[in-house]
Amino acid sequence: MFFQGWSGIARTVIVGVLAYVVLVLFLRISGKRTLAKMNAFDLVVTVALGSTLSAILLQESIALAEGITALALLIGLQYLVTFVSVRSEDAAKVIRSEPTLLVRQGALCNGAMRRQRITEGEILSAVRANGHEGLEKVQAVVLESDGSLSVI
Repeated sequence: MFFQGWSGIARTVIVGVLAYVVLVLFLRISGKRTLAKMNAFDLVVTVALGSTLSAILLQESIALAEGITALALLIGLQYLVTFVSVRSEDAAKVIRSEPTLLVRQGALCNGAMRRQRITEGEILSAVRANGHEGLEKVQAVVLESDGSLSVI
């Protein structure tokens, strides 16, 4: 239960180093966009990459070549989706969420806040984090596609 032998540890170290090197190479080849500020789609791909790397490291039934293929597939699919979304507005609308206006000229947009499940407290927190005391001097607060709040 606590120790099953040195061969499992050696396999984890060797496969771990090789899988890590391959993952870093794939991420460098795929470009900065792969791990940029994440929208929901990017987050899913990043979690899937971590899960795949974990499975490669810890499951002896998964050969290194199969694991590398899985990593390449995930990164390749993400590259394809972003490639298509950059070239097609329709695809971009399906993949990326649009920013949402939550405050306009100091007034809360309650309907938008309800749809996005954002509380007044969260907005006020973002406003304070931007150095403002309240909504009076704020022109807009926007919920960005990556989930961050921009205060203008």
